[in-house]
Amino acid sequence: MIDPGFGVYIHWPFCAAKCPYCDFNSHVRHQPVDQARYVQAFKAELAAMRARTGPRVARSIFLGGGTPSLMEPATVGAILDTVSRHWTVPHGAEVTLEANPSSVEAERFRGYRAAGVNRVSLGVQALNDPDLRFLGRLHDVDQALHAIRLARETFPRLSFDLIYARPRQTVEAWMEELERAIALAADHLSLYQLTIEEGTRFHVLHAAGKIVVPDADLAADLYEATQAVTAARGLPAYEVSNHARLGAESRHNLIYWRYGEYVGVGPGAHGRFIEHGRRVVTFTEKIPETWLDLVETQGHGIVGGELLTRSEEADEYLLMGLRLAEGIDLTRYEALSGRPLEHKRLAGLQDEGLIAPVGNSGLRATPAGMVVLDALVADLAR
Repeated sequence: MIDPGFGVYIHWPFCAAKCPYCDFNSHVRHQPVDQARYVQAFKAELAAMRARTGPRVARSIFLGGGTPSLMEPATVGAILDTVSRHWTVPHGAEVTLEANPSSVEAERFRGYRAAGVNRVSLGVQALNDPDLRFLGRLHDVDQALHAIRLARETFPRLSFDLIYARPRQTVEAWMEELERAIALAADHLSLYQLTIEEGTRFHVLHAAGKIVVPDADLAADLYEATQAVTAARGLPAYEVSNHARLGAESRHNLIYWRYGEYVGVGPGAHGRFIEHGRRVVTFTEKIPETWLDLVETQGHGIVGGELLTRSEEADEYLLMGLRLAEGIDLTRYEALSGRPLEHKRLAGLQDEGLIAPVGNSGLRATPAGMVVLDALVADLAR
């Protein structure tokens, strides 16, 4: 059984602009953020989390957002130093920072590298200017290419994101764009299908008929083309939306998908870790200024949490693990849930071509199962 590991997630909630498709906890502020004050708050909340987890080995640290590349390198360095003081961070641990091409400068990148960042994830999203404008991005293609080039020169590892299933996008056009992206990518791509999320600007426009996204059949064709092109070019999917050369997978995200443990620090961050033998969920205040006040008065910004039941843990393990090409370990599922998955249901789904066994005790979703993954998980979890 693979040890899924333990990681640390740091959430920097600020962005230069709110993208119309984004439902993440991100906030635009028109006055400079007091980074020194936030650093002290991150230090305090990290200490509070360490008191709850005890000594652990942090295999990965992920600075997400928001737009972490709006942080000064000194801010990133102070946070990473604090993580290292509280948990063991082994040599070679993955340290990822998300960056937007519009906030990239060579000097800043060098500062992040000196602070300990060894992997960058760039929010490119499209490789043509009209679609970048449609997606509300502040950069153009030239800036994206400049950021990719700088990242490849500065960091050992690079990933970048693209969004597909955009309005009027054809399979042929997407395949051409994807080929270009693979030529630019070092070893990892995150490829997300555009979804209309409630509470976003796109949701309003979609409801008014001003945005028309590809129908289910075209979306499925785009997904299948994505799998075919990336696999042929040596970056097969190791997770529904993530593609990598062998050994270049995101170690931090594998902690999530393999149902490991992690602490979440910063406004709106979630955590899941074992405390006193039980898996706990924590989540912090979403509004940055309110979170800051809470941390300064009580030492942390946690505003809620729960203890998961065995059944809830098993359901989460299914939900996360079946996203992976490697699938899940049925022995671990049974240990979490206290019961095996129903044999008759497994046999039926296998006959339908939606699941397949892996070795003696593994189970994975087939390519056909990946297309209907939410329904597949719901069926198995009944």
